Amino acid sequence: MAITRIEPGKRMSNAVVHNKTVYLAGQIGSPKGDVKSQAVEALAEVDRLLAAAGTDKTRVLQAIVWLADMADFAAMNEVWESWVAPGNTPARATGEAKLAAPEYKVEFIITAALPD
Repeated sequence: MAITRIEPGKRMSNAVVHNKTVYLAGQIGSPKGDVKSQAVEALAEVDRLLAAAGTDKTRVLQAIVWLADMADFAAMNEVWESWVAPGNTPARATGEAKLAAPEYKVEFIITAALPD
């Protein structure tokens, strides 16, 4: 089966498609904002990459959310709940982790299906 890499770079691809499944690299927002603004930007990137792969958020299978501080859980969920497709919520896990730089507050890792 073919493997398609979307926006491949030296270190990683922003998305990889294999066997009708799309795997996104972790998506973050601008390090200048608060958790809400970073989540909005990151999820906009998720939408863009899913579209580039030929799918959309209604076909998200799993989401892994990393927060730099679990105190931001409610604020991140406000953004998530306004973004996620009603009736198409994926399996999701959220945890606290040290992200790539201290300015980053949230990172989304998404797996989605391609249409049949």
